[in-house]
Amino acid sequence: MTSHKTAQTMKPATAAKKLGVYLEATPEEFREGLVTRDELNALQAEPPEWLRELRRTGPHPRPVVAAKLGVSIGGLTRGGITEPLTTEQIDALKAASPDWLVRERATQADVRKEAERVKEKKD
Repeated sequence: MTSHKTAQTMKPATAAKKLGVYLEATPEEFREGLVTRDELNALQAEPPEWLRELRRTGPHPRPVVAAKLGVSIGGLTRGGITEPLTTEQIDALKAASPDWLVRERATQADVRKEAERVKEKKD
């Protein structure tokens, strides 16, 4: 007797998060169906044009925006950034370097230094 393996599926929101893209910017057919683990792996291995374009130009989800700006997600909120941003908007923010961004980057740098210090102390 053989057992049939069912494909592991995930909601489009989960797949978009794993791909690092903003769900609302993905094609309708992606948003409407379930994504199997094999499909996700295929998208990661050989991204279609729509996925490459989204990763390149956005709009980007908040975790990606925070990483590109070098701040935390909380720092984005404190800076008044609550919506997804495009790469162009992120670059404009970096160029303008508003006070909140400078502060949040410094805070993030301090957090990283402290984490490194704690790690070294454990070793």
